[in-house]
Amino acid sequence: MIYITLLNIAVFQGIILGLVILKSSLFNSNSNKYLAYLLFTLSIILLNYVFEIQQVFTTYPLLHFTDNINWVFLMPAFLYLFVVNRIDHTKKYNQKKYLCFIPFAYSAVINIINDLDHVAGVYTFSESGLAIIKILGLIQLVLAITFIPSLPIYSYFMVRHLKDSQEKKWILTFLTIVSSVLIIWLITALAGFLLDYDISSTMSVIALFATFIIHWTAYIGIYKYKLAKDRDAIHNFLNNDSTISYPNLQIVETSIPQEYKESITADNLYFQKLELLCKDEQIYTDSTLNREKVAEKLGISAGYVSQIVNTITGDNFAHYINQYRVEAVKEMISNSEYDNYTLLTMGLESGFTSKTTFYKAFKKVTGQTPNEYKNALK
Repeated sequence: MIYITLLNIAVFQGIILGLVILKSSLFNSNSNKYLAYLLFTLSIILLNYVFEIQQVFTTYPLLHFTDNINWVFLMPAFLYLFVVNRIDHTKKYNQKKYLCFIPFAYSAVINIINDLDHVAGVYTFSESGLAIIKILGLIQLVLAITFIPSLPIYSYFMVRHLKDSQEKKWILTFLTIVSSVLIIWLITALAGFLLDYDISSTMSVIALFATFIIHWTAYIGIYKYKLAKDRDAIHNFLNNDSTISYPNLQIVETSIPQEYKESITADNLYFQKLELLCKDEQIYTDSTLNREKVAEKLGISAGYVSQIVNTITGDNFAHYINQYRVEAVKEMISNSEYDNYTLLTMGLESGFTSKTTFYKAFKKVTGQTPNEYKNALK
């Protein structure tokens, strides 16, 4: 009875924590949404396990449709996407993210087709049909053996891109815990399938570890604020309301554009500080400017800088800065004081490091080359 209660608490906590992460401005980010989806998935798996222990499927056989779907295929996918978004590699891996869900989609279709015969009795497979289902089931087994361990292992290599040592430490810990549970589950399931081994006691222990993942994530995420996009930002936001002090800069509510007033969050406030740095101090003219330098000026992490820019503008950090540089060049072209400047000199003065990067960025922002833009003004 106590065991079932622990599982039910974990299911409830996983769902609530997932909703908090998705809905709260303090935790809502591209990376954390995948963590929320992982918690929802884990909650569904635990709920199905509770139903199995309490023999709910006997009373309501149609629930087998949800139980027989291999939700576990989603966990490596969400874990991997959480890491990728955390290290701000979304541009590079965005086109490939849907590939992560192919094993789950394949498994779900196969199991639903099978359950329409065995559970719902919609139709009856012929002997040849059963043979095909068995072959497709073997493919599903191969996918489980290769896919479930591979994404967590690959995620370990991705974490090395994190520069914040504290963030890297807790994410590595989280990866280790979830990966261990997944691999132990896989080995146990294979033992039960291939060796006809009674896995009920082992699965009970695995379920307890799964509840630990949810409790630990709640503790780290809510109590320790590790899931927040930046702990310093959250501290400032919670303690300074809508005003954030900054050397030579101060942001008050009246300076915030109308589109941000409806939802004043830590993201918006720090983005306004970044805007002021660009507009008032022209930090973009520094050709060596990078995320780390901006993060140091703002007093936040480099990863959070990327997250802010991506969340509010939809662009990456480099493109955001290059837009300011391009605007500076456009102003120079329009100003007769710079008639003696070559276009390349204007680009270098605005912060670009070479002719190639300058022309490429200018064309991306304006749709024209610098020469075309200059000629159009004549």
